[in-house]
Amino acid sequence: MDLKLYKKALFLSYFTVGYNILEGIVSILIGSLADSIALVGFGLDSFVESSSGFIMIWRFKKHGKISEEEEKRVERKAVRFVAYTFFMLGGYVFYESIKKLYFRELPERSLFGIIIATLSIIVMLLLFYAKYKTARLINSKSLEADSKQTLACVFLSVALLLGLGLNYLYGLWQADPIVGIIIVIFLIKEGFETLNGVGS
Repeated sequence: MDLKLYKKALFLSYFTVGYNILEGIVSILIGSLADSIALVGFGLDSFVESSSGFIMIWRFKKHGKISEEEEKRVERKAVRFVAYTFFMLGGYVFYESIKKLYFRELPERSLFGIIIATLSIIVMLLLFYAKYKTARLINSKSLEADSKQTLACVFLSVALLLGLGLNYLYGLWQADPIVGIIIVIFLIKEGFETLNGVGS
């Protein structure tokens, strides 16, 4: 049962990387064609998010091949690395949000963008739940932290949907960057909480 759960954790990590890379490519292509800064930014963001998945692949591929003590060291290192991805993502989202507010960069009207954001919310919510549940069962703080990174993806997708939707319906272009700044607070908080939990 334990081995099955570790295999599931590895599969979820591969899926995370694959989905984020595909989402990133599609978002950048559609964003470039529609001249949508919000969509291009979302695509670049997906590549940053996939880094957490790569860390999890590295961590779970070692399971069963190293001693229990070495595995604990790898787990602590993975937790630390995932914490750093929160700060990377937070810095990127903060920069993009401030830039959009300062230069008044309006999210373009894009039906494809709305579809991508909606699909991402559904997929990432299911992925968050599966990762969080698996992390609890195998007592993996690194996978639990990674699940929070996936939850951040949900929030960012909501921000994109708000930005595109409210701009389309009411011309409220500020919604996207403002929600982005709120998400930065969540990311930094999670980053510090994850780092603080490394030694425990």
